[in-house]
Formats: sequence, C-alpha cells, structure tokens
Amino acid sequence: MQIKQPFDDFLKFHYERVSESKMKVTLPIQPLFINSAGLVHGGIISTLADVAMGNIFEPDENQMQSVVTADLKVTFLKGATGEFLIANAHLVKRGRTLNHTDCLIYNDQDQLVAKASGIFASI
Repeated sequence: MQIKQPFDDFLKFHYERVSESKMKVTLPIQPLFINSAGLVHGGIISTLADVAMGNIFEPDENQMQSVVTADLKVTFLKGATGEFLIANAHLVKRGRTLNHTDCLIYNDQDQLVAKASGIFASI
C-alpha cells in the first residue's frame, strides 16, 4: 500500500508492488519534464528513483511514511525520451535503522537510462 500524496497526482505516478521487497513505478513523460536539450530533466529522473525506492517500505500503523531518504545517488546512462519511464526498485538490505535500495530506470523502448541507489532511514 502506498501513501497517497498530492505530489503523486501532480506527476501522475502509477505504482505496482511486485513483491514485498520490489516496487515498480511508471511515470508518464509530460512536456513540463523536458529540458532545453529535449530530454527528461535529471531532477525528474532522480525524483522517480527516490519515490520508487522509498515506496518499497510499507507505511506505519498511522498510514504515515516509515522511512526518509538519507542518501541518494543517481547515475544517468542515456538521455531519457519517450512516452513514459519505468523505475524498478528493490531492497538490497534491511537494517535496524538504515535500509539500502537499488533502482533501474528504463524508457518506453526498454532502454536503461539511469540507475540509482538509496539509503533510507527508518523513522
């Protein structure tokens, strides 16, 4: 279950829980996301990775998020274009307070455009 936030509606995220430790998030590319080079802005790609990895973790008993981003690294491999991007995130290691995740982001042609890793602190 994901926590519903206005930001999700704004970006038009579509969530799919693949397993307990895997999350898939699809982002339709909007004209607002395109930079002056004609590619999806890196900040949008970083946001997609952060959201996908953070939503691996179930909300707490009050339906509030249970983790916050402590560290995020994104490597851009190919300029992102197309109709949508797909982020496939998975849990690498769950710790008592720090949780390690990885994410691969593909375009609509199934080309890898970015990879990310994140550390999420339990709150």
